[in-house]
Amino acid sequence: MDQLLALRVFVRIADSGGFGKAADSLDVPRATVSKLIQELETHLRVKLFQRSTRRVVVTDEGQTYYQHAVKLLADIDEMDGLFADSRGNPRGRVRVDIGSSLANLIVLPHLPAFRRRHPEIQLDIGVSDRHVDLIGEGVDCVIRGGELTDTSLVARRIASLEWGTYAGSAYLAERGTPAHPDDLLAHHDVVGYFSSLTGRAFPLLFGHGEEHLSLDPRAARGVFVNESTAHLTSLVSGLGIGQTFSFMAEPWLQSGDLVQVLPEWTRPAHPLHVVFAKSKYNSARLRVFVDWLIGIFEPFDSAPPAAALTSPVKTGHTAR
Repeated sequence: MDQLLALRVFVRIADSGGFGKAADSLDVPRATVSKLIQELETHLRVKLFQRSTRRVVVTDEGQTYYQHAVKLLADIDEMDGLFADSRGNPRGRVRVDIGSSLANLIVLPHLPAFRRRHPEIQLDIGVSDRHVDLIGEGVDCVIRGGELTDTSLVARRIASLEWGTYAGSAYLAERGTPAHPDDLLAHHDVVGYFSSLTGRAFPLLFGHGEEHLSLDPRAARGVFVNESTAHLTSLVSGLGIGQTFSFMAEPWLQSGDLVQVLPEWTRPAHPLHVVFAKSKYNSARLRVFVDWLIGIFEPFDSAPPAAALTSPVKTGHTAR
């Protein structure tokens, strides 16, 4: 029995709640996962899981074993990280999940430089706007925005992104330009964005001096999408008025296909963090990737802090 692999499999099953999820996230055949757990239970002479056709529950003995296993694996990863640091050549896989627009417009175009510098780091990049289970799916880090709510995780701030309210030039030529945010609900079509997790549409937020408005886009006619690149395409195509990040709109503003509306009404900047589990903190390969992320997002940061901090945070929704 490969006891180290068995430990990793055991911890991943306990975290994810299923043998299949553990097998998929570790890229190990499901039969191998079952065999390793059977061998581990035989070796320990205890049952680690209570299994049924519907769920997997960690036993009391398994809970005790889990606490020691997590610490041991973290110590091993820390040792590997120390030697990788001393060689200056981190290696291994980093699994990342990033929202569509951030991946396509910022991360992927800059990635060749990272690959040249760290050719022995393999990156598995999940691109979607869905909410990812960081622990259960075996993801090393995610980029998330907004309020963060899970204090069991660690986050590093990477940027605050400015918003704007935009519409296609063809749409405005046909329907006219709104003079006030209330006009959007009364006289215009809206391109809204809804959560792939809850189905809830995100509100349109406006601030002008002491006046602050939060509009429910479902109160207007329009189109709603749950993927950020498609949301931008909908605006450019003339389907209505909506809010998106300013850096995304900029090329289309330059070409004249998009027009900013209600520029005197602003929306609070959108904070972005790269989020990872505390057990990953000493991973050299993750650390160099996170440092690189912070660097490439710096030109897009509307409010750079005096110093970047690492802190336990609360986990919010996946950033676009």
